[in-house]
Amino acid sequence: MTGYGLGVKLNPCSLWRALWVTNLLGELAISQEIYAPHSIRVEGDLTLGGLFPVHTRGPPGVPCGDIKKENGIHRLEAMMYALDQINSDEDLLPNITLGARVLDTCSRDTYALEQSLTFVQALIQKDTSDVRCTNGEPPVFVKPEKVVGVIGASASSVSIMVANILRLFQIPQVSYGSTAPELSDDRRYDYFSRVVPPDSFQAQAMVDLVKAMGWNYVSTVASEGSYGEKGVEAFMQISREAGGLCIAQSLKIPSDHKEEDFDKIIRQLLDTPNSRAVVIFASDEDIRGVLNASRRASQVGHFLWMGSDSWGAKQSAVHQLEDAAVGAITILPKRATIEGFDAYFTTRTLENNRRNVWFAEYWEENFDCKLMSSSKKEDTSRKCTGSCQAIERIFWRHLMLKASKAFMEWLYCVWLIFHTRTQD
Repeated sequence: MTGYGLGVKLNPCSLWRALWVTNLLGELAISQEIYAPHSIRVEGDLTLGGLFPVHTRGPPGVPCGDIKKENGIHRLEAMMYALDQINSDEDLLPNITLGARVLDTCSRDTYALEQSLTFVQALIQKDTSDVRCTNGEPPVFVKPEKVVGVIGASASSVSIMVANILRLFQIPQVSYGSTAPELSDDRRYDYFSRVVPPDSFQAQAMVDLVKAMGWNYVSTVASEGSYGEKGVEAFMQISREAGGLCIAQSLKIPSDHKEEDFDKIIRQLLDTPNSRAVVIFASDEDIRGVLNASRRASQVGHFLWMGSDSWGAKQSAVHQLEDAAVGAITILPKRATIEGFDAYFTTRTLENNRRNVWFAEYWEENFDCKLMSSSKKEDTSRKCTGSCQAIERIFWRHLMLKASKAFMEWLYCVWLIFHTRTQD
């Protein structure tokens, strides 16, 4: 795990970037003091930032798409649970309460960077002497909370983008899901740490599995970005060193993809008929796109898929596409069920979980019902009622994300950061 580098001085190049970014952020902060109004805010003596892909990437021109259950809401609730655990234990942070400011990255690095400006607003000195209201009076700005650390992000591309800003303000960042090897460079990412292994570990495991299966001719597919491209790069490097394994072709899924892009990938994979095995480092949305394209091409059962941890055991990647995914081998970091989290999550309701501003949307999507006439849920007319909630809460257990062992390690990592800071 990389260190936080507390107390590291900025070199002249970094100082110049810091001044430039500070000027830019100052202008943004003046024009929009509360930058991310649709976020979770939990009051506390120390505020912890959070970045989660609550929604998928939206279509061109729209930042956010559909709500994400497993990677988004479930992990977000794991953070809320972790905060509750820390705050309820008087021995961890005595007389100090941890608060939170949780933002949605919408699975897009540029949008996440925009949202993350919220975390550094309190550290910027803003000149508001020339700002006046329409009546000539000076405006009253709400002072933003000072974020002392950030949990996230999930995607490596998002963590990389955000880390470049947070390090300029010496804000520690701990990721629960970013596995790109380049994030191990503690000279560039000296304030970044993570509780999951880098992709080089799973790339080695995938090479070992490919050899164990007797495959010597495979293709690779990657999502555009650090996670997909660097993951495939690590797999190809290790396979070259191991020998006895040839890469038929290496394909990339564009970040702003269309349905025809996935169809093209399937056609290209079929150009090498002797290479049925496909190693895929891609987001769960891209995995769904590839599986859907294989179905449209009537090639269900033709390919032998080997998926990285972004596929893992997620239901979202294969929901209603199970026939196209049959026989797939996927990689997943070691994890363990945390019984306390199961009990916490299965008892969340609309009444007792109002702090999660996206929970109502999750409830509608998960239980296929509408809460109000202005609901975004347009494919059903069934209203969410008390009686249906009782039924759905039982079904909920089948959709549960088992809290990974990494989240418990992450909880104590967070505690260590703030315990150290409060002792200084």
